[in-house]
Amino acid sequence: MARYTGSSYKQARRVGLSLLENGKEIARRPYGPGQHGADRKGKLSNYGVQLKEKQKVRFMYGLNEKQFKKTFLEAGKMKGIHGENFLKLLESRLDNLVYRLGFATTRRGARQLVNHGHILVNGQKVDIPSYRVKVGSTISLKDKDLKVVKESLEKIVSRVEFVTFDENKLEGVFVRLPERQELNADIDESLIVEFYNR
Repeated sequence: MARYTGSSYKQARRVGLSLLENGKEIARRPYGPGQHGADRKGKLSNYGVQLKEKQKVRFMYGLNEKQFKKTFLEAGKMKGIHGENFLKLLESRLDNLVYRLGFATTRRGARQLVNHGHILVNGQKVDIPSYRVKVGSTISLKDKDLKVVKESLEKIVSRVEFVTFDENKLEGVFVRLPERQELNADIDESLIVEFYNR
């Protein structure tokens, strides 16, 4: 199967970044996975640094290589900075916005909610996680009594500013594309551009 179904903690430790963006994965063991993870030292080559940066983002958003490259090439056709456009396209995916609204605690959980047909976009059921949500679209739940969603909404502390959420209706709006400073500061998108432009 193409999709990685193993431990996300292992992936996070491999690239040295919290993929769930909460720091839990690398808090206890801040070194690579496996028997020799703590002993593995050595300077990465330029290619190694670029590859690691690409894998960070790919693991974070849960894409396979083909989807990732396709999105990257699409970002190159847009006006503006290639790397920033790329991150904006990744952020406007439906599974990511479901996660950002707090319907799920992880992007994997959000992907499952979308796949199982629990999410509506502008009142229409959409079960494709990679669906590109347009600015101004409303994202809501088909069934408002889902236990897993209620638990997730109780855990949420804060939301990003490019989405708004109505607690009563349990629906959110994708207000605008995100600014670069609102996204993860540990990502250096210029290295990903360099990787693909080798």
